[in-house]
Amino acid sequence: MKRQYLFSAYLAREKCLLYYQGSIRYVVVTADSGERVQLGLKHFQPYFSALGLRGRFRLTLTENGAFERLEQIN
Repeated sequence: MKRQYLFSAYLAREKCLLYYQGSIRYVVVTADSGERVQLGLKHFQPYFSALGLRGRFRLTLTENGAFERLEQIN
């Protein structure tokens, strides 16, 4: 069964720039359920803006726990 996690994310512009510099590769988010999930920051790249990263997201993992999809839901 696929697993889904809902969470809010905020990352300052400066932290997003560290991703492009290669200093940050992963981020740990806390889902609304209280579970903590680590995923590659590369999955958030389409959602970066001049302000950084802000929004509500839904992460979907496969039955094996592998990344399937990240959607911004707000």
